Amino acid sequence: MRDNNINLLKTDSNLWDFVVIGGGATGLGIAVDAAGRGFKTVLIEQSDFAKATSSRSTKLVHGGVRYLQKGDVALVREALRERGHLRRNAPHLVKDQRFIIANYSWWEKPFYTIGLTMYDWLAGKLGLGRSLPMSKTKVIKAVPQINQKGLRGGVVYHDGQFDDSRLAVNLMQTATEKGAVMVNYAKVTGLLKDNGKVSGVTVRDELDGESFDLKGRCIVNATGIFVDEVIRMDNNEEVPLVRPSQGIHLVVDRSFLGGDDAIMIPKTSDGRVLFGVPWHNRVILGTTDTPVTEFVLEPKPLEEEIDFVLKTSAAYLTRPPQRTDVLCVFAGLRPLAAPKRNADEKKTKEISRSHKLIIAPSGLITITGGKWTTYRQMAQEAVDLGIHKCGLPEKKCVTRELKIHGYKPVTDRSNWRYVYGSDGDRIQALQNEKPEYAEKLHPDFDFTAAEVVWAVREEMAVTVDDVLARRVRALYLDARASKEMAPKVARIMAQEMGKDKDWEKVQVEKFHKIADGYIL
Repeated sequence: MRDNNINLLKTDSNLWDFVVIGGGATGLGIAVDAAGRGFKTVLIEQSDFAKATSSRSTKLVHGGVRYLQKGDVALVREALRERGHLRRNAPHLVKDQRFIIANYSWWEKPFYTIGLTMYDWLAGKLGLGRSLPMSKTKVIKAVPQINQKGLRGGVVYHDGQFDDSRLAVNLMQTATEKGAVMVNYAKVTGLLKDNGKVSGVTVRDELDGESFDLKGRCIVNATGIFVDEVIRMDNNEEVPLVRPSQGIHLVVDRSFLGGDDAIMIPKTSDGRVLFGVPWHNRVILGTTDTPVTEFVLEPKPLEEEIDFVLKTSAAYLTRPPQRTDVLCVFAGLRPLAAPKRNADEKKTKEISRSHKLIIAPSGLITITGGKWTTYRQMAQEAVDLGIHKCGLPEKKCVTRELKIHGYKPVTDRSNWRYVYGSDGDRIQALQNEKPEYAEKLHPDFDFTAAEVVWAVREEMAVTVDDVLARRVRALYLDARASKEMAPKVARIMAQEMGKDKDWEKVQVEKFHKIADGYIL
């Protein structure tokens, strides 16, 4: 799939309507939107789709209770509306998740009930369920491992929960179905200009080192944490747009909550909220908000961040998680759209999560900020701007009702394969075709060889990391176990891709090095 696409780009000298740089949530959304309107669209990603920030979220599709507390009603309303659209368009990946705020002071129950009722009201017809006060008995029944000392009761509310990189893969497939050409492991190394206006990009194929040019009417910089790198290709004197903030998550066994409900800790010592969210038979604890200065594809969690999450979680759980209980720790960098003035003086948790669209004198369009929940709205605004500024014909956005690849209205979540939605039957057919495809990658997990074959054939996976981190999520569920899977995955991929034993060895070594960074 990738080979065909990259070869097409190297030989096709035609003019593209939209050239999208960046294959995270924002770039993928723009490609879906532009292709969905009938524009000739290409997307270039320097690594794998969702390799950076977009695979390292808290796995929530949410309005943002914290932003409601800060009075950012417009941002919350937009996010709640988009949450509803995404729930309708990708029900195989996005589900209703109950969250419980445990109350330990007399004033908390009425305070949070009133605030969350407003949260429901802002969602309108796209709401997921009513927020209600809970008795102490009901809180304990819902979250058996909640700290009962001083517990007075709680408040339940509803938000969305999803699998981030699986959604990214499905968006890549959706854009492809709409006619876009999507390529990973291709890096934009320069911008082409005619009379001072951006007219295309120079691209380097990261797998063979060959460079080529793409001409486009509208060039969109949607590279997340790397937007400033592309902006400097256009104007080296431009002030940085992004203020990086790191957030980490710890993954532990589901028994640390003891039920299917999530918890939200509304006030932590750093002024953020902390979540404990069930996800793929695990619990994700996070997150932090730490200012950093370096933009990297594999950020490393800081010791103080790990200690903060463990300490804060311990105050609310009867069995405090220890370092030895952590199955995976992952860090992500938020591309916050920082204010230009005094940006260094502003705490990252106080910087708005709303997005920014900027058009340079050269015509380069840059979009930054935002979050997964609002990716569709961000994409719509970016394409609308591109149409207006780049002289493209007016075409109506279709993504509000567009069903995302894999759409399946009724989902049985008892087995991991539910994330594939309507593709699940095709993966099962692979297993029926060859019994060896039904072999498990690890005795403790449901992942099979068929899913590796599918990832290569249908999901543009080209490395072991692509498969174990972003296609079957093993790295994020148990980093040590994922290392044990790596040799088998490399062997299956090598057979599919015509690679030799040296390739297998290098791939396993590279993945082991990555996975070591996810182990405490």
